[in-house]
Amino acid sequence: MSIGTIEGLLLRCSRIQTRLFTILLSTQFKEVGSGSRISPPFRCYGLNQVVLGKDVHIERDCWIQTIPDDKQDNGAKLIIGHSVGIGMGASLSAACKVVIGEHVLFARNVYISDHSHAFEDIEVPIMHQGINGVAPVSIGRNTWLGQNVVVLPGVTIGEHCVIGANSVVNSSIPDFSVAVGAPAHVIKRYNRKAGDWERVKRESESIQR
Repeated sequence: MSIGTIEGLLLRCSRIQTRLFTILLSTQFKEVGSGSRISPPFRCYGLNQVVLGKDVHIERDCWIQTIPDDKQDNGAKLIIGHSVGIGMGASLSAACKVVIGEHVLFARNVYISDHSHAFEDIEVPIMHQGINGVAPVSIGRNTWLGQNVVVLPGVTIGEHCVIGANSVVNSSIPDFSVAVGAPAHVIKRYNRKAGDWERVKRESESIQR
């Protein structure tokens, strides 16, 4: 049997496994759109407050959770729009609200959270202090997050943005922007009048000149 034949068989087996896994898991979500696929292994908690749109693809080794609170509210805390692609190893955690627009693409190991770990009490281990700094997160439609991107609480990333690999986004990014770095800063924006992407100068560059 040729290598190509073996690879084809493995691919078909993987697709069947993913479909069966998705069917079994779909009953746990608040809503799941048609055509969505979740590849095992997959870690999760609180899927009853997660909404998946149509044709969402979640690759293997992802971790998705919602964190319960004292409110008697079963509304969705994590909303993933239609045709979103989530790469391997992504972690999404929502205590308040995380909204991911349609046609958003995540590379591997993207981390998004709408909360932080409390650490202020030096007499209590950090692992026992719970969470704080809760603030909603939104990712605009048609946006691409590169590998290892971290999105912190309270951030809004606009429509059709690119966030470069290894960036830490701790403040909001406007529509039609390219941002990189830790912390992330905008380096390009789309100029509708010119019909082109234009470089954005940082304040430090302007001062030096």
